[in-house]
Amino acid sequence: MSKTKPTINKNSPKTIAVENNIAPKWWENQHNHIWIIAILGFILYANTLFHDFTIDDAIVITDNMFTTKGLSGIPGILQYDTFYGFFKEAGKANLVAGGRYRPFTLIMFAMEYQLFGNTPFIGHFINILLFILTGVVLYKLLLLFFKENANEKSDFLAFIATILFIAHPIHVEAVANIKGRDEIMALLGSLSATYFIFKYFDEKQVKNLFLAGLLYFIAIMSKENTITFLGIIPLALFVFRKADFSKIVPPMIPIIVSTFLFLLIRMAVIGNQVGDAPLELMNNPFLKLEGNKYVHFTFGEKMATIFYTLGKYIQLLFLPHPLTHDYYPRHIEMKTFGDLSVLASLLIYVSLLVVGIKLALRKNLIGFSILFYLITLSIVSNLIFPIGTNMSERFLFMPSVGFCLLAAYFLSKLSRNTALIIVGIVTVGFGYKTITRNMVWKDNFTLFTTDINVSKNSAKLCNAVGGDMIRVYSESKDENLKKQKLTEAIGYLNRAVEIHPIYKNAYLLMGNAYFYLKDYAKSVEAYQNALKIDPQYKDAVNNLSISLRDLGRQFGEVKNDLNQSIFFLTESYKLKNDDPETIRLLGVANGIKGNHTDAAKYFKRLTEIQPENARAWLDLGTATMSLGDKTNGDIYYQKALKLDPNILKQNK
Repeated sequence: MSKTKPTINKNSPKTIAVENNIAPKWWENQHNHIWIIAILGFILYANTLFHDFTIDDAIVITDNMFTTKGLSGIPGILQYDTFYGFFKEAGKANLVAGGRYRPFTLIMFAMEYQLFGNTPFIGHFINILLFILTGVVLYKLLLLFFKENANEKSDFLAFIATILFIAHPIHVEAVANIKGRDEIMALLGSLSATYFIFKYFDEKQVKNLFLAGLLYFIAIMSKENTITFLGIIPLALFVFRKADFSKIVPPMIPIIVSTFLFLLIRMAVIGNQVGDAPLELMNNPFLKLEGNKYVHFTFGEKMATIFYTLGKYIQLLFLPHPLTHDYYPRHIEMKTFGDLSVLASLLIYVSLLVVGIKLALRKNLIGFSILFYLITLSIVSNLIFPIGTNMSERFLFMPSVGFCLLAAYFLSKLSRNTALIIVGIVTVGFGYKTITRNMVWKDNFTLFTTDINVSKNSAKLCNAVGGDMIRVYSESKDENLKKQKLTEAIGYLNRAVEIHPIYKNAYLLMGNAYFYLKDYAKSVEAYQNALKIDPQYKDAVNNLSISLRDLGRQFGEVKNDLNQSIFFLTESYKLKNDDPETIRLLGVANGIKGNHTDAAKYFKRLTEIQPENARAWLDLGTATMSLGDKTNGDIYYQKALKLDPNILKQNK
């Protein structure tokens, strides 16, 4: 009797698993996948929990007058541009073209401030949890995308795409910097909204539409790049559900309504700002010096520079090294289309666009992945409107989903063992880079002094390094270390003004460094350079008056040059006529020189400012007596004695 071979259904999940050797049983459990995603996310970012606040955290948390009021600051957060609470001036809040209205994450920070105070641990912990949740939602969404053709292979694809996303070091800036929560919330809300749109499409339950609209509104109130999902969601429905226009429109209604509502609120709060680029290099990288003023790049120079940065994004996705938080001018130099790297980038992006559209029309995952990357990157590319900087690693947080999905697709075509080995190696490599990169975000000083080795030509970072070195070492008790580090800081600040000759803040900080070194003449020169750039620069005016005062003191007490002393003290007085020490020194210097009339004038001014200052009354009495006015001199002496009965003994 002949044996009949059993019929094999080659399309069954079990058969596919056997043929492709996808995974052992535990790999097929989606709950296990979720646990792995969550545990990996926590392990990779756990070392940020005890980090301090860094860079832009000051704008949205520590120095924001609304978030630091806790719950009572929420109305202000909703009422003004995102930057207003930091700058506290409407004009400064609009330094970056187009304005910024991202109230949701600031509300979160205000609530955290209310409940936990000024505690970075809580901010970092919540960022990690939200990042893990983003990974879980991404995984669940990908499973939903593949629902109609679900099998172990599609589960594996969703899993490794998410693992690559969680491990990718390009996300460190968004997660390790508490302010980066706007990126996390934008993607988390967008993916969640997409998930519920698909749930509605499959199940026709209206509650899913409501949830989609709400989550999308939270996302877009967190960051404006959420708006790109107006393109992503219909594209996903078209590719994964083969939906035509008539079926795509109804589930998109809550998304469109949420977008419209956000735009109305945004316009009411910050107006209809289209985004004219300012002529200030730190807020517009597409400027060049011609003569003594900045002018805009030509169209060709601007486009070439943009495509160069777009090429850098692709490089960082494949090889995330070196990483830096600062891509400000001139870390990215001006480019032209004569640069081969620019031409290569242009060719790659044109090819991606053509291939992406062509394959997406065929409802192909490759096409969807490419277009996801291009669409979400478009709004931060500088091609649509200026964003205030050349590029930033956090801008890849959303587009990287497309990259990870594409990479996972090609990996899923390999045998299970080969794919797992490659994913394992990449995850270990990415994970190591992520953990070590996290350490750099410990605090501003560590971040600045590390990244300056990468962004050597960034005027902003040179300025930041110089400023933070001054902050750290200005009060050092080790005079040799203090001198060494402040001199080093001056070197960075000089580099900053070499790159950006009208960088007023760099001159201000340079003046501070010279002041702490007691080189008051150079300090005065630096502050004067800042005021040449901006005559109304309040900090420079105030610091210049103090430097002039101490320079005058130095000439009087150290060099015994009363003429120069009085000159510098008088210049200080012109800038600030209510500084008690300047006035006292002017009185003393004029008294020593024999200018008793001027001495009496300044001591009289000092008693007006400090009527309880016994020494001021005594000095006024002495100057008045020197003028031969014994009557008033005695009156002033008596006032001094009334305030301090021992004043005459102390003066002997």
